[in-house]
Amino acid sequence: MIDGLTRRRPAFLASVTSADEASLALAGGADVIDCKDPSAGALGALPHAVVREVAARVAGRLLVSATVGDLPPESGALVEAASAMARTGVDIVKIGFFGDGDARPAIAALGRVKHQKVRLVAVLMADQAPDYELIPYLAAHGFAGVMLDTADKSGGRLTTMLPAGGLSKFVSSARNSNLMCGLAGSLRMEDIAGLASLGPDVLGFRGALCETGRSSKLDPTRVAAIRLEIGRAQNIEPAPEKSVA
Repeated sequence: MIDGLTRRRPAFLASVTSADEASLALAGGADVIDCKDPSAGALGALPHAVVREVAARVAGRLLVSATVGDLPPESGALVEAASAMARTGVDIVKIGFFGDGDARPAIAALGRVKHQKVRLVAVLMADQAPDYELIPYLAAHGFAGVMLDTADKSGGRLTTMLPAGGLSKFVSSARNSNLMCGLAGSLRMEDIAGLASLGPDVLGFRGALCETGRSSKLDPTRVAAIRLEIGRAQNIEPAPEKSVA
């Protein structure tokens, strides 16, 4: 688990592309500021200089995360990208695992990335047959959390990619491994209550916060509306935890 988050009461993660958007998300009630370039892929990385500006603007008031880009599961490239992003001043580095290659060597190598108190969070892709057996392996190699997202943003949102049972299994698997658990992937306001009932620690948003799609600017009205709905959802009693064989 990650300090600053409340277990099973979903925090509001807002993905931003600049320090100005970070200020807007901060004012709108986000709990986590996530640095991401939506024009560069599902987990597109922002330039390190921009991430540093975001971290400086937030100035420790909230957790700040950053993605390392849509990279293949190759140990050297991922370790280099994660190590560099960890030096920007963020609290969390998010690393996506795409495709059907064996991610275990990269996970083991990434577990050796150490920079102050930066925590590593893996992102599995719901539309690429995610391997939930990786979750305990992530925990064993020093990761602090795991999220479920979508790689193809034109293919629909998370809740259409996986049935509720599959999402519940993911949450339970993360919980059983004592990892922070997050859900994202073109989520809409109407998804919040149902997903919150599963008991994730984080719900992540980008497109639902923007004027005309995930690559456009953040809209303060939309940010406030998502904040309000998540606030309501935080009062929903999560479903009882289930063990996963």
